[in-house]
Amino acid sequence: MAHGAVGSLKLTIERLKNSSYISIVQNSSPKIIKLLYKEVCSFQDALEEFDERRNTINMKMVKILEAEIMDVVYQFEDVIESYVLDQIHSQSEESHHGDQIHPPSMLFSVDLQELKQDVDSFIKTVKKMKRAYIHELRNPSPEEEEEDDDVVTSRINFGGNHEPMIGFSEHFIELRDLFTNNYEDPSRMIFSLDGMAGIGKTTLATKLFQDPSIVSCYTRRAFVTIGPKYLLKNVLLHILVQLNPSLEISDVDGETLAMLERMVRNSLKHQRYFIVLDDIWDEKLCSALKKLFPDDDNRSLVLMTTRIGDATDIAHDCRYDLPLLDKKDSWVLLRQKVFGQEACSYELEKAGKKIAENCEGLPLTIVTVANILSKSEKTTEYWNKVSDEKDSIYYDAYDQMSKVLLPSYNYLDQRLKACFLYMGIYPQRYKILFIELFGLHSLWNAEGIVYSAEQFREKVSQLKMVEMFDLDPCSYYILELSLKNLIIHDGEKSCYSLHSSFWYMCNKEAVKNKFFYAFNYSAGALPEEDLIYQRRLCMQNNVLLAIQDVQDSITSASMVRSLLCTGNFHEYPVPLCLEQLRMLRVVHAFTIRFYEFPMEVLKLVQLRYLSLCFNGNIPSSISKLWNLQWLIIGQKLIVENKSSCNMPMQIWDMKELKKLDVGGKKLSDPREGSFLPNLLGLHGLHHQSCTKDVFEKIPNLMELSIVISSSHDNGDQPLSCFDHVSHLHKLQSLVCIIQNPTFEAEVVAPLAPLSYLPSSLTKLYLSGLGYPWEEMSKISSLPNLTHLYLKFYAFRGPKWEVRDDEFQRLAYLEIEDSDLPLASWTAALWL
Repeated sequence: MAHGAVGSLKLTIERLKNSSYISIVQNSSPKIIKLLYKEVCSFQDALEEFDERRNTINMKMVKILEAEIMDVVYQFEDVIESYVLDQIHSQSEESHHGDQIHPPSMLFSVDLQELKQDVDSFIKTVKKMKRAYIHELRNPSPEEEEEDDDVVTSRINFGGNHEPMIGFSEHFIELRDLFTNNYEDPSRMIFSLDGMAGIGKTTLATKLFQDPSIVSCYTRRAFVTIGPKYLLKNVLLHILVQLNPSLEISDVDGETLAMLERMVRNSLKHQRYFIVLDDIWDEKLCSALKKLFPDDDNRSLVLMTTRIGDATDIAHDCRYDLPLLDKKDSWVLLRQKVFGQEACSYELEKAGKKIAENCEGLPLTIVTVANILSKSEKTTEYWNKVSDEKDSIYYDAYDQMSKVLLPSYNYLDQRLKACFLYMGIYPQRYKILFIELFGLHSLWNAEGIVYSAEQFREKVSQLKMVEMFDLDPCSYYILELSLKNLIIHDGEKSCYSLHSSFWYMCNKEAVKNKFFYAFNYSAGALPEEDLIYQRRLCMQNNVLLAIQDVQDSITSASMVRSLLCTGNFHEYPVPLCLEQLRMLRVVHAFTIRFYEFPMEVLKLVQLRYLSLCFNGNIPSSISKLWNLQWLIIGQKLIVENKSSCNMPMQIWDMKELKKLDVGGKKLSDPREGSFLPNLLGLHGLHHQSCTKDVFEKIPNLMELSIVISSSHDNGDQPLSCFDHVSHLHKLQSLVCIIQNPTFEAEVVAPLAPLSYLPSSLTKLYLSGLGYPWEEMSKISSLPNLTHLYLKFYAFRGPKWEVRDDEFQRLAYLEIEDSDLPLASWTAALWL
């Protein structure tokens, strides 16, 4: 987590350098901050060398060094932020006369000269730590003689060697038939067996490797388990001694790498071979080994297993993703492991099925829980307690599984570690809807744990995966975690989630790394002295905010930077306990309902991110939050309150805003000279605010979503909201939703035809508009459009004609709730 800590400090320094409201005193201060920023950027780059060398490092030593780095960085960030905040408060009080609020244009002067000694000491320490870290990566310390904690021992016995695999019999038969049939293509097959840790990949590969019908098809066979740490030479040695039974490792241990590669290639030449490469983590290793396996058109087979989906890209289309077990097979496996051939009573079976379901289909969890159950009392009372999750058995199982699961986190790319742990802020088994991911990415940005847009373009955008799928930063991070089988994607429900075993690991590692502490985390309360050092506090059950002990604990964590309320929506207001948390940069409380705007928030001048759900008006003093970059506003109104439909005029004074979600409210017309140069996303905008005056004041906007409450709203023409969108020359994503559309029986020409949209658009989402298909010509000519979503009769009519010269770059088209029969399409549309 050192990388995330350095990223946070880097963002803090950037805010000092670039803020519209802070002026660095012109003595030696600019030089101090420039040198500091340079060293922090260099430090972050050094930490990323981990990604290139992780297959040979001493992970225990690296984690010790990273923990030391994290502590030093956090301590210095506390010093510099506390100092700057003290100066700002001091100047703010001096400019405060009576009830007068300081003007939004006020500049705060910050003199860093008094911190020069702290900065010099920090830079000196950072340089020393950077040298030590790089030296450890390049010259790993000797491993201790004890058992390596990173060795993955996840083989699961689903049944005896001659018994069907519970839940995997169909997969075994399908793969066995594929590997033994004389399929038409005689070329070598490279096959990848993918799935999350503990799902049974190694077990299935072993049974395939040992199956007599497969054994008889191949003249040479080898099974090598690799893991996250490996040396190519050792891999080759273990392949060689299996291909040549008369060889001993000692016979060839002294050979050069080039000689070993030649010996492997010659041993396989003109042979029909079956090689299993178990537990692959590195794409480079796959590519290196592929060159050594000859393709003699004799149907040879290379079978790889991996938890890192993109590590086996050389398999191309020959991929097989192992699914989680269903409820039925989960119970069958649990019953077999607990009872064997013994009978199970009806009462225990009823509770046991629920216990199996709680394991969420992961075989390793089922087997581990079953092992604990088999050593415990088999009484209905105890099993009911376990089935209701009122016993620690699951957490005990997750602890035992950590040897298998933890490497997935330890060996993760530096840029992804903080993102993965952050997924643990949500309650257990929480389903993160696809639409919520962009809000999650905003949180990551506000926290400084992901690359800025500029860094993303520089360091990530050239990756093959990003180029191939034209990924935005949010989609990239989520897809990476999904490909590495750390999060579960449910395509039918359009959501992502963490398996409970990984959720537990995230929460446990987060506490160890001072990343966040969740008050609903059931593994025991954190002592108050340790809570002080946590960077984030998380409410996975929002009701806990009303408990006095929790309030006291929160206020004791004076250096916390983020308060994250992620529990289910809470209908009644609870105190936020913000008085002592002056360092807060993020307040995410959208799932708590407030009757009115909580005024204590306005004291948090460090805030970068604020999300709230409340009734009533936003106070004009919102502009006191001059650091704010993300503002998300929601309402839960039974009856619409017309007086609370407008955002205050002062919103135009908040120059730092990057993303603004107004929750269906109207923006006031901007005053003369008003300008939001940094605003990139504007969401939930009332259609009446889609004016030329508004759009001309946000010229850099890239994302816009418009909300229309009714297609017949007070007699106006809501679809005229498109008339001025052409003024947004940098707009890439446009969403327009009519929430309560009404349609005539016949499709008629709209009173407000679809205006021409900016050519910069790449994504367009329309819902409930009811336009005739003839209006589609305004969209089909957009030169950069790649994604088009048409929902709830966005267009109507019996026929849609698409010409050859339309939709030149469209890659994705989704139509939902349409009266257009598929047979009526006349299109030459290549997606």
